[in-house]
Amino acid sequence: MGDGGASATGGEGVNLSHALFDKFVQASTCKGTLKAFQELCEHLEVKPSEHRIFYHKLKSKLNYWKAKALWVKLDKRAVQKEYKKGRACANTKCLIIGAGPCGLRTAIELAFLGAKVVVLEKRDAFSRNNVLHLWPFTIQDLRGLGAKKFYGKFCAGAIDHISIRQLQLMLLKVALLLGIEIHVNVEFKALIEPPEDKENEGIGWRAEVHPRTHPVSELEFDVIIGADGRRNTLPGFRRKEFRGKLAIAITANFINRNTTAEAKVEEISGVAFIFNQKFFQDLREATGIDLENIVYYKDDTHYFVMTAKKQSLLEKGVILHDYADTELLLSRANVDQAALLSYAREAADFSTNHQLPTLDFAINHYGQPDVAMFDFTCMYASENAAMVRQRGGHTLLVALVGDSLLEPFWPMGTGIARGFLAAMDSGWMVKSWAQGKTPLEVLAERESIYRLLPQTTPENVSKNFSQYSLDPTTRYPNISLNFLRPSQVRHLVDTGECREMRIDIENVISLSTPKLTRNESVARSSKLLNWCQRQTEGYRNVNVTDLTMSWKSGLALCALIHRYRPDLIDFDSLDEQDHARNNQLAFDVAEKEFGISPCMTGKEMSSVVEPDKLSMVMYLSQFYEMFKDTVPPGDNHNLSPEEKAALISSTKSPISFLSKLGQSIAISRKRNPKDKKEKDADGLGKRRKTSQSEDEEVCRAGRDDRPSVPAQLSDRKVDSAAAANNNKVKVMATQLLAKFEENAPAQPAGLKRQGDSLPNLDLLLSPSPPQNPVNEPGRLAPVPA
Repeated sequence: MGDGGASATGGEGVNLSHALFDKFVQASTCKGTLKAFQELCEHLEVKPSEHRIFYHKLKSKLNYWKAKALWVKLDKRAVQKEYKKGRACANTKCLIIGAGPCGLRTAIELAFLGAKVVVLEKRDAFSRNNVLHLWPFTIQDLRGLGAKKFYGKFCAGAIDHISIRQLQLMLLKVALLLGIEIHVNVEFKALIEPPEDKENEGIGWRAEVHPRTHPVSELEFDVIIGADGRRNTLPGFRRKEFRGKLAIAITANFINRNTTAEAKVEEISGVAFIFNQKFFQDLREATGIDLENIVYYKDDTHYFVMTAKKQSLLEKGVILHDYADTELLLSRANVDQAALLSYAREAADFSTNHQLPTLDFAINHYGQPDVAMFDFTCMYASENAAMVRQRGGHTLLVALVGDSLLEPFWPMGTGIARGFLAAMDSGWMVKSWAQGKTPLEVLAERESIYRLLPQTTPENVSKNFSQYSLDPTTRYPNISLNFLRPSQVRHLVDTGECREMRIDIENVISLSTPKLTRNESVARSSKLLNWCQRQTEGYRNVNVTDLTMSWKSGLALCALIHRYRPDLIDFDSLDEQDHARNNQLAFDVAEKEFGISPCMTGKEMSSVVEPDKLSMVMYLSQFYEMFKDTVPPGDNHNLSPEEKAALISSTKSPISFLSKLGQSIAISRKRNPKDKKEKDADGLGKRRKTSQSEDEEVCRAGRDDRPSVPAQLSDRKVDSAAAANNNKVKVMATQLLAKFEENAPAQPAGLKRQGDSLPNLDLLLSPSPPQNPVNEPGRLAPVPA
């Protein structure tokens, strides 16, 4: 066994292969890495296109001690039982859009599963100097992939961060060694559906790319995963928006010359105003710079990121004019770039006690000083992690990872950790997909897992990092993989049959729901405040008037928990004066019982002048999301006359009508338990390749159940035009309701009705509906007004 190109007597080939491997490992650019890898493969006469055997052939031909140390790392990972020795997804073809850290990390998992993986990246340079904070599990995960072999300084000592550029380079090299195809300067444009004509019915899902003639455009895929950041080019995923008060971040990268003087300067892992008020007051008095927090990491560059107050930026001449619109406020025309550079340099110099000998800006890929100012007030999260598209007998699994799925809140350093968790969750999903689970089963499990992702912190993920694998139970304590049922994710399967109807609905929505302005978006904080006020009303010494000072004593938070779980807190025993104890009790209970991590300690909460509003909104929003559809104990029999009147009047609204219309679909026919059980068993037992009838049912969500597929098809043939229209109205009612409820303006003291007994759908759809339909009282749950 020798190195490619070497004879038994000559060492020149061996030395060349070693030199080429070293060149590959040490490559410091994306293009340099790809070129070095190509040279290595050509010399060893191995073809990356043979993905199933490539890694093993490469190992056998590269008998080099440095390479062997890396093989040990990768082999240890590859033997995890979930991968089934690389055969778990052997016949699955996957496309990853974007070669960022999360896209590459996802690709690596899929390669270990044995899938054919193709990655598209529209650029050919890794140029982002910004530094990422790494949670402990991500450090161990990267070490297990051989990070130290590619970057010797990786997390040395107490360092827990890395530049995006270095992380991308490491993951790119691992991906290439595992036989993953990486195509740079190729941009994903759109999905290409399977052709409808019978001559080409064997052709499946493809990708439209730029340039159009690129060979990738001819490939067919079973799975496509979007990892191209906030811009997400994959269609079909709706996003939720969270917007707090205005928060302006500034990032700055200075050249690190790695001198002794620079090495002595201590990093700032994170200083916030509420924890070190004197530092920020001194900064303001000395420089006029007013910050809420600042972080300094020493990596390839000296990296600073800070949140600056708008008034300070105006006073220092960084922002020229004060506009209410954020985009206009931070537009390039309204920012003095020279003043911005001076502001960032002055803040960096003061925060490091003037110890950095020179503060020369690093240059970004535009050839300009690497400084940026942006608004991170608004954060997006996809409503769902995955969906399924079915056309002409071809089924495609579509998913998101990274910032496309869940944007990070940078002061918490969550981005790369949650991105890696989602990458592994997606790998688990693709494994289930390849193993023959039905689309609805796969989606239900994926969405059950996704619900946990926004709540993860370094403290509440599993601590046994060495046992982490694709299996979510190794990473999330007390996870329920069956939290959602298959029937709850039917809307995530797109069969194309409802396309015309969906266009109609989207046209209605686009006309009735204009884009939110900042004032409208900020109004959502008022919605949260309204809800908190109603939940804590009547509690001793609790008067919630805002989302900051009203919560300092800890009583309001204890009251909120007691409202829904009186068994967890003895509210009457609390001491109003003991703020630290009250807050700590609430924080501990919320974390232990609900998985809601605290934003600070009880002592810190009691000592701050005023809690940070954005942090409090983020924290309290998690209680709202958890309890918004829950009925507090005893509430269903204690409605006030006003609440009852509001409920009765609400039945006259279009949304209420649509709600009844949609809900009545499920009960328009009485079913006996035996029939339902048989249908559920039948629906979950069908495999993906034989799920055409299931697809039809998904498109007709809420349609009356039929005894069998043949009977259903027969019924469709004999249905009258009126019946078809009724079915269309049912579906449109359900989908319109979801849209209207999401975008409806706030209503004072609104109540959400659950489990109503509704009039028969046929009566509602009849030309002359009854004048006084009778509604039985149902459970009532308060929701934000």
